[in-house]
Amino acid sequence: MLRLDWDTCEEIILTITRNKTRSLLTAFGIFWGIFMLVALMGGVQGVQDLLSRQFGGFATNSGFIGPMPTGKAYKGFRQGRTWEMTNQDVEALRRNVPEIEVVSPNITRWGINCVRNENKITGTLKGLYPEYVAIEEPQISMGRYINEMDIRLRRKVCVLGSRLYETLFPDKSDPCGKSIEVNGIHYRVVGVNMAAGNMSVQGQAETSLIVPFTTMQQHYNYGNKIQMLSYTVRKGYAVSEVEKKVEAVLKRLHDIHPDDKQAILCINAEAMFSMMDNLFSGIRVLGWMVGLGTLLAGAIGVSNIMMVTVKERTAEIGIRRAIGARPNDILFQILSESMVLTSIAGMTGISVAVLLLNAVEQVASTPTSTAHFQISFGGAVGACFLLLVLGLLAGLAPAFRAMAVKPIEAIRDE
Repeated sequence: MLRLDWDTCEEIILTITRNKTRSLLTAFGIFWGIFMLVALMGGVQGVQDLLSRQFGGFATNSGFIGPMPTGKAYKGFRQGRTWEMTNQDVEALRRNVPEIEVVSPNITRWGINCVRNENKITGTLKGLYPEYVAIEEPQISMGRYINEMDIRLRRKVCVLGSRLYETLFPDKSDPCGKSIEVNGIHYRVVGVNMAAGNMSVQGQAETSLIVPFTTMQQHYNYGNKIQMLSYTVRKGYAVSEVEKKVEAVLKRLHDIHPDDKQAILCINAEAMFSMMDNLFSGIRVLGWMVGLGTLLAGAIGVSNIMMVTVKERTAEIGIRRAIGARPNDILFQILSESMVLTSIAGMTGISVAVLLLNAVEQVASTPTSTAHFQISFGGAVGACFLLLVLGLLAGLAPAFRAMAVKPIEAIRDE
């Protein structure tokens, strides 16, 4: 029965040592290939986690609609006419587009001055409905978010973004119930939003001051006008499909040409996220191609080294055959040498890559979130299995050549 005993291991090590220059070059090829494969896979996963953290809390099935000057004349209206959406559009979309799950109007004012005592900061004022949390999820650390009673009573209340809170309340005290001044109007703070994602609508969440939509319409003389409509679609529907229905309803209500492609600004967040997923999938495939290509080159190098080794040891193999070694013994010896060389180099590459990824993970992680710059356990097991298969395949040709050595001819050649 074939087994890898101590004598066989010692013989393998001596063989590799005798050919140490070639063995080192071949081992480096295997090491570099598996290192590249593991590092690329872990790096792609980490970068994806970082971007997901930046876009965290943002609905991937969302879309946004805004008015633009018309591109075609229609029903007596000239080309280039400006138009505005109104509160009635929200109800019309809810009635006529059942595929919409949530629809929320937005109003924004940039460059507002927020003041409390001697502290002052410039930010963005947003008028929103409570339903907007389905599109851009807040992280309320203190207090609450805007609610329906705030909307109905047009309360002068607000939710502070993280940077506004840190500037206006440097002592980190609870701001709820306290008053701040925004361009001459006093608002009572009801909550703090600590969301820090880079994916935000009409201004970053950190510098945004959120107030009830109806309050903003009343105090800033917007009447029933709105600047933007945000919506999410129900499960099973694509934003690109619902977007066309939304456009058709708005064009009909505001006398816009049905074929006018300029009058309505449409932003499809679902398409943006899908594009990003495709990008990472492509990078992942590229990483596999680079890693596997390098591994294959290393495996070919191992096979060549073993072929040279078999040629140099022809007499030795002939003598072993002459004194009773079976062909399977020769086959096992050559395959063992190939697999040991491949495994040592490959395991070293995996270990170095994991240590490097762990160091990068420590640097990239924050106290509130972690980016996982590591491969999964299944991926590590798969890499180990791949190493064994490559070692086996690399040793097959040299092993069969060694098995074909005839004892008499080998001794005569020597």
